[in-house]
Amino acid sequence: MLLIGMAASPAQAATPAANGVYTLASASSGKCVNISGSGTGNGAVLTQVACDAASSAQQFRVVAQNGAYGLVNVNSGRCVDVPNYSPDSGVQLWQWTCGASANQTWTFSPSTVADRFLVRSAQSGLCVSNKDGSTAGNNPIVQEACSDIARMQWRFNLVSGGGETPGTTLKVAADGSGQYRTVQAAINAVPSGNTSRVLISIKPGTYREIVTMNKPYVTLQGTGSSPSATVVVNNRSAYTSGTSGSFTAQISGRDAAVTNLTISNDFDENSTPDGHQAVALRLDSDRAVLTNVRVLGDQDTFLLGDSARAYMKSSYIEGTVDFIFGGGTIVFDNCDIYEKRSTGGPITAASTLAAKTYGFLFYRSRITGSGTNNTTLGRPWRPDAQVLYRESTLSGTIRTSQPWTDMSTNSWKNARFLEYRNTGAGAGTNSNRPQLSDSQAANYTPQKYLAGSDGWNPV
Repeated sequence: MLLIGMAASPAQAATPAANGVYTLASASSGKCVNISGSGTGNGAVLTQVACDAASSAQQFRVVAQNGAYGLVNVNSGRCVDVPNYSPDSGVQLWQWTCGASANQTWTFSPSTVADRFLVRSAQSGLCVSNKDGSTAGNNPIVQEACSDIARMQWRFNLVSGGGETPGTTLKVAADGSGQYRTVQAAINAVPSGNTSRVLISIKPGTYREIVTMNKPYVTLQGTGSSPSATVVVNNRSAYTSGTSGSFTAQISGRDAAVTNLTISNDFDENSTPDGHQAVALRLDSDRAVLTNVRVLGDQDTFLLGDSARAYMKSSYIEGTVDFIFGGGTIVFDNCDIYEKRSTGGPITAASTLAAKTYGFLFYRSRITGSGTNNTTLGRPWRPDAQVLYRESTLSGTIRTSQPWTDMSTNSWKNARFLEYRNTGAGAGTNSNRPQLSDSQAANYTPQKYLAGSDGWNPV
């Protein structure tokens, strides 16, 4: 990253690449993208001003993410962002806390004019544009339907870095065709003080290992056609390692991302006399995003540590007893949750601390199982456990008359167990099924669960 105060070298047109720092000059005005007022907070908008390569408010670091790129402002450390995931043309872009989300991900397409690129949003499909092609200072930078015209053509002027460097994308392949044969070896190669997104690309195959990902801003991405093509698996259990130490993968580095792979614990419960808890994924990361992931196990499959704050989308989790448990905060959005034991069992065992408003939210997800009318939505591991099933489809596997149960001396009636507008054969209302009112539901959205003190919104 450019050290503020150093003399900048003359602007040099470049092909944008990860780890390079650039100014972005409009072909229609010759002016550069700037964070208005050199703002450092969320919501500061993008404008154009006379180019000054030494101004950190005009400098953007390109980082690899989601198979494309993010743009991090050097002055603020925040990312170029489409406000509120808007799909609308004409919306002025702003900066927001980096989360490697779709509305902060951009593709760079070469223009028909040499040394110019179109910058397209992965979320909206619209392109970064100098509004109306104006030459005026402080003119808004907006998103518009893409067209290879001057106001959407950008010249990336190199300030520092020089593009992709070793470590930006690390390739793992068990057959030796990558840089590393194991996932853990690639993680070990990431600097402990890492400050920008590192993609660990994992070739399809089975990786029987223990993975500990404690570095920030790391993405684990399977490169197969589906998450089942890339499997990280082990078979430790509480019998040898204790419940919390039995994980196949532990993710604790902040701003972690996992996509398109399977994390599994295939421990055989018949192999030990007790200690059958066997965690597949232990998640302790703040601001983690998991997309198109499978988490497989039996008892205690997925542990959310107290410090975890996570968003999981379009994913699949299966188990038998308490297979989603812990004190973290997580939103399951459009996920499939499967009780694999025909005799049923409790899906969740939340241990939300009393001081925390939010625990687990199952949002517009599908809850299914192999049994009928014998699976419960959860039980309280701590007395103040908080779980909400909202606008989800509950199959006939759910025990309709009594979907919540006690755990030890903790009564489900004293826990914060809730439902809202669920459907399906396992849904219903009675005195054992507390429901949110419409007015209460406004405070139990995915955004509310995840906002925290920093306004994080990966939804």
